[in-house]
Amino acid sequence: MPAYMIFIREEPVKNTEKMEDYSAANQANAEGYATRFGIKPLSVYQFTETLEGKEADGVVLLEFPTIEDARGWYESPEYQAAMADRKMAADYRTILFEGL
Repeated sequence: MPAYMIFIREEPVKNTEKMEDYSAANQANAEGYATRFGIKPLSVYQFTETLEGKEADGVVLLEFPTIEDARGWYESPEYQAAMADRKMAADYRTILFEGL
């Protein structure tokens, strides 16, 4: 079953340098992530309209072949290193869920 991970940026970026570092690390590892974990970006900071709840500052939606692949990517040393920069750059809510 496919799995999805959504990153919801709660507020504007507070450290642009760290966000640039995070983005650069993800771009540098993109091919390896696709090969190892089957990651497929479906939406990366495209237009959003909040219909209910708190306004999102930005949204990223990723697809993976399985929950295990998604967890493997999230827990990988490469992503954990990049995530440290993301956490310094902005506040996010991250949700992993299974598809149909």
